[in-house]
Amino acid sequence: MFSVLTLNLRFGLADDGPNNWQHRKKSFPVLFDTYQTDFIGFQEANDFQIDFLDNILKDYHYIGKRSPSPSFWQNNIIFYRKNWTCVYHEHFFLSPTPSVPSRYLKSLWPRQCTMGMFKKDHRQVICINTHLDFDTSVQVKSARLILDRLSHLPGDIPAVLMGDFNTVPFSACYNVLTDSNRQPAVQAPCFKDAFSQPFAGTHHGFTGHTDGDHIDWILFRGNITVKHSRVIQDTFDNIYISDHFPLFAEFSWED
Repeated sequence: MFSVLTLNLRFGLADDGPNNWQHRKKSFPVLFDTYQTDFIGFQEANDFQIDFLDNILKDYHYIGKRSPSPSFWQNNIIFYRKNWTCVYHEHFFLSPTPSVPSRYLKSLWPRQCTMGMFKKDHRQVICINTHLDFDTSVQVKSARLILDRLSHLPGDIPAVLMGDFNTVPFSACYNVLTDSNRQPAVQAPCFKDAFSQPFAGTHHGFTGHTDGDHIDWILFRGNITVKHSRVIQDTFDNIYISDHFPLFAEFSWED
């Protein structure tokens, strides 16, 4: 079995008062002691947040940090346990020119995706971590780009796609990723959702309210099965660690 966790960290430079990063970061060791996962996908991570997480996640390596970068730069990071070996990874922009910092015309920010292929013993898995923008057409283009990049990796290796998609299940981009009847131009196998209806809210704006939109997802494909999935609505040291709830999923191999 293996497990994943995804979390939008919340921009570390945001003026969040009592919920700013300096207060919240103290609760992260408790989260990681409670959920000791194989892979962790973080979105909206500033360099100093990545450095802090690297310091406390001693049993992990990571991919996805763009260096050098401006102090306000945000990345999508995948931390992975050291008993896994990263055999391939790439970091690209959700744009017409993925290899250079850029964005789609209607995208507010230069959104990115981090993709890695990992091996442990005789098992392999692909992990993808992304953060989509708000415009529907941009989300669809981004989903298709991710599928296109994924199609260059072996299709028989199970894959997990996680992140902040800024839209809800059954939206246009969700259907691109999960609909086996989608446009023939999209060749990669479709994904399944690690969660089911009714979808719990994942964005709560530091309120702890559970009726928000389910905009953070964990999707999967291949010969793996969901054993358990959960939207983690707990506080840690009486602190909400982000304005999003973390999502956790555990998978087993089918063969």
